[in-house]
Amino acid sequence: MKILTIESLTKKFGSFTAVDNVNLEIEEGEIYGLLGPNGAGKTTIINIICGLLKPNSGRIKILNKDLNEDKKEIKGNIGIVPQDIAIYEDLTVLENVKFFGSLYGLKGNYLKERALASLEFVGLGDKLKSFPKELSGGMKRRLNIACALTHRPKLIIMDEPTVGIDPQSRNHILQSVKKLNNLGSTIIYTSHYMEEVEEVCSKIGIIDNGKVIAEGTKEELKSLVWDKQRISITVNSLAHINEEEIKNIKGVNEILIKENRVEISSNKDVNNMEEILLYFMKNNIGIYNVESNKPNLETVFLTLTGKKLRD
Repeated sequence: MKILTIESLTKKFGSFTAVDNVNLEIEEGEIYGLLGPNGAGKTTIINIICGLLKPNSGRIKILNKDLNEDKKEIKGNIGIVPQDIAIYEDLTVLENVKFFGSLYGLKGNYLKERALASLEFVGLGDKLKSFPKELSGGMKRRLNIACALTHRPKLIIMDEPTVGIDPQSRNHILQSVKKLNNLGSTIIYTSHYMEEVEEVCSKIGIIDNGKVIAEGTKEELKSLVWDKQRISITVNSLAHINEEEIKNIKGVNEILIKENRVEISSNKDVNNMEEILLYFMKNNIGIYNVESNKPNLETVFLTLTGKKLRD
């Protein structure tokens, strides 16, 4: 089931086109990473999904309901974790979560039960009577998440949920994202930390200049910029290396010898690492180091956009 469908979405601010004819589909159960440099259009798309902005044209369906026609029902199924922490400093931790839960119609004992469950989930069950000023930056981020979970939304949008926090809190949030997904939530996740996206996202869309320029799983995106696998082997001696014999190994198509390194280029679809290493061992060539130079998500992003994510 498609939990989110975006069709021909366009948003302009004067003469500037922030979102340019975007089409996007997110299946139920996915953790969808939305990546793009600053100004690419990510936040505008999120604001339109949340009903904070109106598009110039296009259509959005959430849970097969049109955003324009069923806005109230749709909002009840969306939880938003904004980039800027949105909590009230004069309310306790529990009061904050109960307040946001009440905005979705939760009341009485059920509201309290759901608030307590959300706080327990994010690891703040022992901070119920604390005020935000008594919390660390990471705890405030986790409180922000708890406020978005109380009404049990089916679609959760997390916009930079780990900005500026300590490694322990970051790890806690990433584990929470995975748990939420295992419990049935579909998540849209934006981050400036590529390693986070690689760790948690099942599918990724890259946006630049208001357009979706690439979409797929991590491996599908890497395949767009990776046509060969490269293995760099540092050895103790080059004396017994026979280039022709290495070239006869299945998949090998290029060899470059540099100082005490042998760099081997192979077809990306051939798994020949074991056979290559066996050649060196059989010829008594000592190996100091082996590196497999496969692209990561950062490489893909830089290649496709020509920009760093944090620019």
